[in-house]
Amino acid sequence: MPDRVVTAETLARHLGQWRTAGSAGPAYGALADAIRLLVIDGRLPLGARIPSERALSSALHVSRTTVTTAYAELRENGYLRGRQGARSTTALPGPDRSHSATTGLTGPMVDLQNAATAAPAAAVLDAYQVALTKLPAHLRGIGHELVGIPELRPRIAAQFTRRGLPTTEDQIMVTCGAQQAIALLLGAFVDPGDRVLVEQPSYHGALDAIAQRGARPVPVPMHTHERKSGWDMAGMETTIRQTAPNLAYLVLDNHNPTGLTMPLAQRKALADIISQTRTRTVVDESLVGVWHETPTPAPMASLVSRPDLVVTIGSMSKSFWGGMRVGWVRADRTTIARLAAARAAMDTGTPILEQLAAAELLERADEVEALQRGTLRARRALVVAELHRRLPDWELQEAEGGLCIWARLPAPMSTALAAAAARLGVRIAAGPRFGVGGSLERFVRVPFTQHDDELLRGVELLAQAWRTVTGALPLTDSTMVG
Repeated sequence: MPDRVVTAETLARHLGQWRTAGSAGPAYGALADAIRLLVIDGRLPLGARIPSERALSSALHVSRTTVTTAYAELRENGYLRGRQGARSTTALPGPDRSHSATTGLTGPMVDLQNAATAAPAAAVLDAYQVALTKLPAHLRGIGHELVGIPELRPRIAAQFTRRGLPTTEDQIMVTCGAQQAIALLLGAFVDPGDRVLVEQPSYHGALDAIAQRGARPVPVPMHTHERKSGWDMAGMETTIRQTAPNLAYLVLDNHNPTGLTMPLAQRKALADIISQTRTRTVVDESLVGVWHETPTPAPMASLVSRPDLVVTIGSMSKSFWGGMRVGWVRADRTTIARLAAARAAMDTGTPILEQLAAAELLERADEVEALQRGTLRARRALVVAELHRRLPDWELQEAEGGLCIWARLPAPMSTALAAAAARLGVRIAAGPRFGVGGSLERFVRVPFTQHDDELLRGVELLAQAWRTVTGALPLTDSTMVG
């Protein structure tokens, strides 16, 4: 979007605590790292014009030479386009330069940025083989299914019914993942400039979709790393009554990124708030099957008397495989019809083969999800132990499920940490990626979805990066916890 302009004040706010300790190298390198991370994370839109060197140096209270040299490094590595003295625009480097800014690597990059699991290969392959045998029956038609095929919608509806929310297939719409479901709902119920209530922190994909729609996210902070962690119900009610959002987006089950699950008592209180204020609420259940010890409560929609006020979305991505782009919306029939009419301008349905495979996997959901949970529990224990050993001053959120650990840092240096980690060979999402307005600099999300050796290597590199940005001495074997 070449007409987008990022002001110096906005960029300074997004940069947060970008400065690193003197041992990390010159200031221009730290600034270049931090801006590069904003581009990679999507917090700076591609093609946006960044502030002039003079304006940013004034906003950051650094010399113009620092900004000039940082911009030059970013242009050299392909993250800015333009010439010195003109307003440069953000970009991504081509494949020949994509790793040129990462130096000193002793192995491949470790990806701790994406909280997604590999597929349960045997189950997925079996599902696709069965799907292929059923595909010929669909080849006689044109393959356009705006709301989903008959084999899949009843199975999704049955899942809701078993969990305590009676559902029929005409209350289900199949989408290309939960992200498309979010975009469709925002398009149907939110206009540019409207307010959308979100948790703080929240799922970054939803925050991106809200921003793309031109809407204004209204955050309600969650209590984390406290004796009673979770949702602030009084704050949520006050915010809804004061701001009157057009829509609310909430993740109540194995929340991304904290891993928390809202207990039944709070769900009943939330149901009362939704009913009294008539706030249309989207509940994202993409992680509902990723509990570790205790199953999640009944769906939020089962507690609200008006069926049009709560829309539930879900996905195959987290419990099964992210490569299977199958999601769904569960809503009242009028909402489903409205979404289908809007979808016709976007696409003509979810691929048939993927839907057939999803239907087979849902028949084996209990078995497959149990295997996935066992693997996740073991990996979580591994990462928690390693974080305690190598980074004992980090506070880790105790959670009921999910795919990641929400860690609180001793100092607000999340952006600097993520930038330093990328230079050492590990990608990780900084806390502000999950917040509104550049907040959450004291937090970082650590997924535990990779293989054991990658997780161990990733935590080791994180510890090195933390020492880089803080100037701390490395722990020795005798001083490590455990």
